[in-house]
Amino acid sequence: MTKLTGWRRARRWIKRILLGLLALLILVLVVGMIYEALGRRNAQANYPPRGQMVDVGGRKMHIDCRGTGSPTVILESGLGTGGTTDWTLVHDEIAGFTRTCAYDRAGIMWSDPKDTPQRASAVADDLHALLKGAGINDRLILVGHSIGGPYTRTYVGKYGDQVAGLVMVDPSHPDQVARLGKVAGIDVHPKRASTIMYAATALSWTGLTRFMFSRGDKPKLRTAAETKRLGDALAISAAYSSTSVTGSRSELTGFDDTMADARAVHSFGNRPVIVLTAMAPIKPEQLKAMGLTVEDGARFKQEWKQLHTEQAAFSTRGRQQTVPDATHYIQVDRPEVVIAAVRDVVDTVRADAQAAAKK
Repeated sequence: MTKLTGWRRARRWIKRILLGLLALLILVLVVGMIYEALGRRNAQANYPPRGQMVDVGGRKMHIDCRGTGSPTVILESGLGTGGTTDWTLVHDEIAGFTRTCAYDRAGIMWSDPKDTPQRASAVADDLHALLKGAGINDRLILVGHSIGGPYTRTYVGKYGDQVAGLVMVDPSHPDQVARLGKVAGIDVHPKRASTIMYAATALSWTGLTRFMFSRGDKPKLRTAAETKRLGDALAISAAYSSTSVTGSRSELTGFDDTMADARAVHSFGNRPVIVLTAMAPIKPEQLKAMGLTVEDGARFKQEWKQLHTEQAAFSTRGRQQTVPDATHYIQVDRPEVVIAAVRDVVDTVRADAQAAAKK
């Protein structure tokens, strides 16, 4: 009898503990939902779009154009949730010598999401519609970072008549998964990141995604002014992170299709092209996470360089420039290098136009 009474007492305590944990979980979720709702409201109130919202067929996309002059530079960001904010350290500087526009792809930052799959050909169609809607019809210089490389490469294949030149900032390559994986002996496909993004999207309503992005590292740059500018940009990006993960996830899902679209474009003709290659050694903690030795990392970087050499050769006026002290985000580590490369291509396009006018 004593044992039975003790067991009943234990069951009651277990039940109370489980109910308490359930109540705590519900409380955390409610607090998280309130935190997320307030975060979205504050983002809209404190960080409205700096540029204009353009209708592209039933949804709107954000494009931020600054400066005057032709050709127009289009800044195409890499994978992630930052969109236009990724170009914070170079946007105004390039706009000092020609009109320069950064934009947010579907579902990222201020641009509306879309239901259809995302891939390079769809990105090109969106950008073409956006430029038309914004009244931008002069010659273009496309500046693509990371996956922005395949996106701009595909744009040249579909709408190349308007493209006068390109700057590729540590661009992705359609064959990088196979070739880098072979050299390093590891799987470099971004499917793991896609899984993380799926989880971040699924949990965005709980406030967890917003919280995690807001806790991200704030890098210290070479000057206090650059550090502050980047910090402000990261705060804006974090404010929209819980909605931007949807667009980023869609792009990761379409990664293989994007690479197939880019692979179909085999030439940039005689357009001036500069390919910037980040050659800072892979950090020890990154090598450890990837399961690579220092020697593996060196081979990885050399193959990365070779992939860029091949992309520069797509144009009869293409050239590659290595940046020894920059990581993948060259526009953050060495913004002046990106600015100078864009100025070089802009000057070449203007010189071509003047020479053509004299004929």
